Amino acid sequence: MASNISVRLISYSVEIINGEPIYIFSNCCPIKANKYEPAGLGFHFSALGLIGHVEKEDPKDGREDVPIDKEQPFTYSSESYSSKGKKKSSTGEKIQDYYALLALSHLRYLASENQRRKSYRDAALGHHPDKLTFLLLAVETKAAKQAKEEEIESYFKAIQEAYEVLIDPVRRRIYDFTDEIDGDIPTECASKDFFKVFGPAFLRNGRWSVTQPLPSLGDEKPNESTPIKEVDSFYNFWYCFKSWRDFPHADEFDLESRDHKRWMERQNAKLSEKAMKEESARIRSLVDTAYRRDPRILGRREAEKEGS
Repeated sequence: MASNISVRLISYSVEIINGEPIYIFSNCCPIKANKYEPAGLGFHFSALGLIGHVEKEDPKDGREDVPIDKEQPFTYSSESYSSKGKKKSSTGEKIQDYYALLALSHLRYLASENQRRKSYRDAALGHHPDKLTFLLLAVETKAAKQAKEEEIESYFKAIQEAYEVLIDPVRRRIYDFTDEIDGDIPTECASKDFFKVFGPAFLRNGRWSVTQPLPSLGDEKPNESTPIKEVDSFYNFWYCFKSWRDFPHADEFDLESRDHKRWMERQNAKLSEKAMKEESARIRSLVDTAYRRDPRILGRREAEKEGS
């Protein structure tokens, strides 16, 4: 009994087999294979492309509303590397976004050490130059191919650099200082929304705290309330808040003249001191506003009035 055998023709560049076509059998099917790569990752994606399969990106990938307790698995993306892994610092300068390189944009400074290590392994394996040779098949010119190779290699080195910085406590703290932060202080909110509004605000600013972990603001539960002693302890902590955040101005008056060095240091010291005072006032404003609107504090005041 005769059987019909269908094979696909894959043409490679001249550098590989002198431009001669070869016939290759593939057991790849139009689904994403996570564990098995019988012919290598490069051939896998090439075969999927020939049968018309296009991998769709997760619409929530990279968004900030991803739950904190859920990790984002690494997924391959054919997007140009040059457009990824960049962020704007607190000074407005474009710098390398190490958290984005490790797919941790949804966690950033909240990412644990285990999450950083796991994300690095996934990113390094997925973007290793040896596994991305298939991207060179669609490049026609030698110059373009060389540029693509350099782009892939540069991105892989950036992933390694990101891990080296984020895994080191000192270097990571310095890097986190460049992150843009939401410095807005909530002013008005309904009593039922107090914890939803002020909880994230304290969490954002708590990243600068010398003392870790932070006390919890608590949560509004129907059958459970935070003991008033814990509430007082929370506000005592924030009224005595100690921040490690620094405000260097080394480049504000960067003069090379030796005669002006001391003057430069005094001016930079004044700017830093002014910024630290403004930061302390901002934190104090947050604590005062929350204390005035905390339903537990308001409930205690009402009880004291009734008792008197």
